[in-house]
Amino acid sequence: MQQSKTITTVMAMMVGLMCGTAMAADPASQADRDFVAKVSQGGLYEVEAGKVAAMRGTVPAVRDFGTLDSHDHEGVNRELRRVATETGVTIAPGLNAEFSQRLSKLQAVPAAQFDAYYVSDMKQIHNNDEGLFAKEAEEGSAAYQRFASQTAVLVKAHLGWLNTM
Repeated sequence: MQQSKTITTVMAMMVGLMCGTAMAADPASQADRDFVAKVSQGGLYEVEAGKVAAMRGTVPAVRDFGTLDSHDHEGVNRELRRVATETGVTIAPGLNAEFSQRLSKLQAVPAAQFDAYYVSDMKQIHNNDEGLFAKEAEEGSAAYQRFASQTAVLVKAHLGWLNTM
């Protein structure tokens, strides 16, 4: 009987894959939902802040990091939206009040102070994210563990670059 159920499950998965569909992921836990709420806002902010740094940075390393951060987080945000959709989690479409204010403040920083301010801001956000992603990679549901594990590598790489500035 157990072998019959296993064969049926494997066949259903194969049919789903051949038809271009995958089986739905397990629903997200409340901890997963909290994780998505936090990191989705940070990700949206980093895309916009990176664009600002790419234009306003006074040294090439800051401009380059802004471009890289924006590009990388666009990809991370796409993947997070995909996982969230599969697990029934809704992501806010834009920045919340906290991150909107943070972006406005970044845009208003005088040119002479911009690089130091931006690097400090990115170090703070990436240090916070490092902990969030590590925790989710250990404690999240399967889909979020995979996402968090993969993204944690990127966060560490970004921190490494930031720490050289």
